[in-house]
Formats: sequence, C-alpha cells, structure tokens
Amino acid sequence: MEDQKNNNQLQIELTEDIAQGTYSNLAIITHSSSEFVLDFVRVMPGIPKANVKSRVILTPEHAKRLLMALQDNIQKYEAVNGTIKNVRGHDPLLPPMSFGGPAPIA
Repeated sequence: MEDQKNNNQLQIELTEDIAQGTYSNLAIITHSSSEFVLDFVRVMPGIPKANVKSRVILTPEHAKRLLMALQDNIQKYEAVNGTIKNVRGHDPLLPPMSFGGPAPIA
C-alpha cells in the first residue's frame, strides 16, 4: 500500500534560474470563457513603458483553486504578521490590478 502512495506522489523540480523568481508590481488579469490569463508586469518609476515579464494561462477551475490558495495563504500570513493594508486606488497613475475582460489589444 505504501508503494502505491509513493507512485502517486508528484515530484516537482525547481531549476536554479526559475528559483530566482521574477519581480512584478502589477498584475493584469483577463479571461475568456475557457481560460484566465495572468500577465505579470514590472512598472518602474518615471518610465512610461513596461513589459510583461511573465504570463500564466489557467483554466477557470485552476484559477479558482489559485484564488482559494491565495486567500488561505493571506489569512495565514496576516495571522502571524498583521493585516495587509489595502492600497487599491492608492496611486491614480497606475492601472487597476484586474481588468476582468478579454485581453486588451496593443
């Protein structure tokens, strides 16, 4: 029975270059009927142009699982570190974190 458990475990590898991560201070979320697209952008002060640094495409079911996992982790974080301030709308020069519709045409 234990051998069967080990066969069902997923081994996830994290390469060194991916482990470094990519900093993002803006997320643009769009969706269609079959997928959610998360674009992660790094906006630099005083620079009017910003490039997407990473794009993640999810099914609606996986997007909802991600939402639940983020909510769970934020609750755990705040239990230890205190409430995270809500800064939505803090800087009127930055776009909102989510557009909620089809991807904008560049």
